[in-house]
Amino acid sequence: MIKAGPLFEHILTHYRGLFATVFLLPISAVYSAYNTLRNRWVFAMNSAPAKHEQRVQQVISQIKAWQADGSPQKLCTARSGWKTMSEMVPKYKLSHRNIHVNLYDILELSAERQTVRVEPLATMGQITRSLLSKGWTLAVVPELDDLTVGGLVMGFGVESSSHKYGLFQSICVAFDVVTADGQCHHCSATENPELYYLLPWSHGTLGFLVAAELKIIPAKKYVRVHYQPVTSLAAMVSEFTAASRDTTGTDFVEGLVYSRDTAVIMRGTLTDDIAADSPLNPIGRWYKPWFYQHVAQFLTNPQGAYETIPLRHYYHRHTRSYFWAMEEIIPFGNQAWFRALLGWALPPRIELLKYTETETTRKLREQFYVVQDMLMPIAHLKTSIEYFDTHFNLYPLWLSPMAVYGNQQGLGFVHPYTHNGAVDEMYVDIGAYGTPRKAQFNSHQALPGLEKFVLQHHGYQALYAKTLLNRDDFRAMFDHSGYDRLRAQLPYCQQAFDEVYDKVSANGRVSPVEMRKLQSQRKPKA
Repeated sequence: MIKAGPLFEHILTHYRGLFATVFLLPISAVYSAYNTLRNRWVFAMNSAPAKHEQRVQQVISQIKAWQADGSPQKLCTARSGWKTMSEMVPKYKLSHRNIHVNLYDILELSAERQTVRVEPLATMGQITRSLLSKGWTLAVVPELDDLTVGGLVMGFGVESSSHKYGLFQSICVAFDVVTADGQCHHCSATENPELYYLLPWSHGTLGFLVAAELKIIPAKKYVRVHYQPVTSLAAMVSEFTAASRDTTGTDFVEGLVYSRDTAVIMRGTLTDDIAADSPLNPIGRWYKPWFYQHVAQFLTNPQGAYETIPLRHYYHRHTRSYFWAMEEIIPFGNQAWFRALLGWALPPRIELLKYTETETTRKLREQFYVVQDMLMPIAHLKTSIEYFDTHFNLYPLWLSPMAVYGNQQGLGFVHPYTHNGAVDEMYVDIGAYGTPRKAQFNSHQALPGLEKFVLQHHGYQALYAKTLLNRDDFRAMFDHSGYDRLRAQLPYCQQAFDEVYDKVSANGRVSPVEMRKLQSQRKPKA
């Protein structure tokens, strides 16, 4: 008789699409529906502000208790590592003292200041639904519904309006942070500026974010999108660079690269009207084709074409298919029959996909699968596409421009690109997701080479992705000078928190399968 364990692993490994459809989609749909109803009720009743200070005090109380116990362990949030967008799970949570930060809500919308104040676990889907109902939107809305404000601040966030407004951290007007001495600090460009500028990318190693004030702009009903196909690498770089540097006439810029020499470059403009040459296409409806497949149709139209897309549909255009990663999870997910019957339930939740990974799929993923975002100076876009083509042969690639702004204090982990004395704020996020087609590809060999390439070309790696950098190279890639000074100045900080590298490197994070093993071996507390 086959034991239940091996049988279950066999099903998860060889019938993953079927398992995801039958089991994971219904669970995901129910959970998402609950969250949506709960968030709408809280926002409508405006009940979150009254509870916020109490919840912040609960965070402070936990830190004070840690101090009273003699500060025996380092600190981290208690939020499950399964819920992060990274393919890895934080191993350090097993040995650290977990602080519960139950802060999920929208606190205040100020039309006068053009800001919205939110708690760190508020999600992009939750915020866009709530703001659009009031006629507002965030200046930068990172793509996937379940991305949290805290994750986007402590890590990084980019979207197709980032050429105009910068990274997600650039639309953050102020933060409230509880530090390891149990004090809550308000910080902005003028108040506690060191903490304000160094909190982004710090991955919870300076304190616990308990609120963020974000820049909002007036919303319009639609985005008028122009799809421009290109058929050479030179044209791709030229068209994308020109669009990215157009910060007055273009609200959104995105590129989908389908081969070394073919891509579709998209420019979007906010509008309240539907032009005659720009038909309405509600791409977010469940029965619509996945967006990257829809865009590929424009490769055969040399003149390009226009469409008008409802604003929220545009913001979350890649959510249902997780860009194109869903094709490897549910291979038949973009079939017309599947979209008509079950498209409304997509996507399955990230934590469920991670938790049901098997030893076999782990080995295959770690050897052959890639989920990486590289943030490169736009001056190196051509060289970067050539590198990916030679060493990965992985398509589509996602291109999203972004401005990396400096500040007078020179603080922050990332800085504008400086070459021969000239400063260029424009970067491009190159997203590589999927199974490379390069012969005999092995990620254990390819990823170190890619990281070396990024470092040599003054780029940055998105730290949700897998990093194999050693500590010295990591510090060469990210500026730690202000960060080190601040950690030395903040009371209890070095005692309470790891450095960033210790949390994002291979030593701090493991695969979901390895995490399950560690959890099963962990002895219960007496």
